[in-house]
Amino acid sequence: MQIAAIQKLTLLDFPTKTACTVFTLGCNFRCGYCHNPELVLPEKFPSEMMLEDDLFAFLAKRKGMLDGVCVTGGEPTLQKDLPEFLKQIRKRGFLVKLDTNGSRPDVLEKLFKARLLDYVALDVKSSPEGYEKLVGLNQPSPRLRQASISEKVQSSKNLIVQSGVPYEFRTTLVREIHDEKEFAQILEFVRGAEKYFLQNFVGKQGCLDSAFEKMHGFTNSELKKMCEEAKEFVRECGVRN
Repeated sequence: MQIAAIQKLTLLDFPTKTACTVFTLGCNFRCGYCHNPELVLPEKFPSEMMLEDDLFAFLAKRKGMLDGVCVTGGEPTLQKDLPEFLKQIRKRGFLVKLDTNGSRPDVLEKLFKARLLDYVALDVKSSPEGYEKLVGLNQPSPRLRQASISEKVQSSKNLIVQSGVPYEFRTTLVREIHDEKEFAQILEFVRGAEKYFLQNFVGKQGCLDSAFEKMHGFTNSELKKMCEEAKEFVRECGVRN
C-alpha cells in the first residue's frame, strides 16, 4: 500500500466510532476544489511513505482504544493490494470504513463479496451530466475512461445500496458549480439513500486548481434550506461544515 500519512484519532470520519484515518496516495480524478493535491498529483507526492509495518505497530498499541480505521485518499481503490490490506486490518480486530469516488465498481464488488467493509462513503461530485468536467477528465488521468465515468459511479452507487453495509453519500457544494438545477439533478441521483451529507466548500490557497481559490461555498441558511429539500429524497440528510 502507498500510505502517505495517518491521522491518529478522528471522532468524525467514522460515524459513532473512534478511529484513525489512513491516507493513500494517488487519484484518478482531478477535482479543482481538492484541498489535498499532495495526495493526487505525482509531482507533489511526499518523498517518504509510511510503511505498513509501522501502521500495524501503531494499531497494536491502540487495540481497545480505537474501534476502526478509515481508509481514504486520494482514491484507495487504485491500490492493487487494497483487499489484503483491509483483510489485515480486520484480522487485528478493527472495523473498516472506506471513502471512494466510485470510479472502480469492480473493486468495490470484490470488497463487498469478501466482507471487508463495515461502512462506505461515496463522494457524489455532481449530476451525471456534470461529472466529466468537474472531475477534470480533460486532463491526463490514468485508469479512467472519460465516456464511462457517470456509469461507473452509478454502478458503484447501486452496489453500495444493495450491499447491506451501512453507507453515506456526500457532496461538496461550490456556489459557482452547484446551482439550483445542478443540485436538483444530484438529488435525483441520490434518491432513496440512507444518509446524505452536504459539505460546504471553503475557498483557500492550495486547491488543486487555483481558479477555485476565488470560488465560494454557501451560507448556513442556504445549506439548511438545501438540506430540507434533500430530506424529500433521502432518509436522512445533514450538513458538515
